[in-house]
Amino acid sequence: MTAMQFETFSAKETETMGYHLGKIFQAGQVVALIGELAAGKTTLVKGICQGLDVRQPVDSPTFTLVNEYHGRLPVYHIDCYREQRLTEWLELGINEYFYGDGVTIVEWAERIETLLPPDTIWIYIKHDIDFENHRVFEIVAPKEIYQKFSAKFSLSNSVK
Repeated sequence: MTAMQFETFSAKETETMGYHLGKIFQAGQVVALIGELAAGKTTLVKGICQGLDVRQPVDSPTFTLVNEYHGRLPVYHIDCYREQRLTEWLELGINEYFYGDGVTIVEWAERIETLLPPDTIWIYIKHDIDFENHRVFEIVAPKEIYQKFSAKFSLSNSVK
């Protein structure tokens, strides 16, 4: 796994970064999102879904737990904010999403970390409270994701 860091300075830039990630994601990939409330997790997911050619509206699944979208690949958007009991997630069949044919994106993934596959892509989002729209993303991913994504963006600066 390789770590890379990016900054965004608006919701549009966060969506753009997500779009380019979505373009390189493949079937079977699991993406874990870690960040506080209002860090930009769902905004990033909207961009990822655009990159995966999802045409339907993307919303946070906080109350439904899982939203499914259809694009180039199926997208399973999971939110662990309200449900963090591992046994409940196992009973709901979460492993079918992790080892299925789509891209699975998990918000609040740290709450179910022990259930995630070993090759999960981790995205840590830090929101700078002094600058409302500034976000710092640390992406820990397999080397091939790193190479594809870094070919698009400078690794030292912001996404635009």
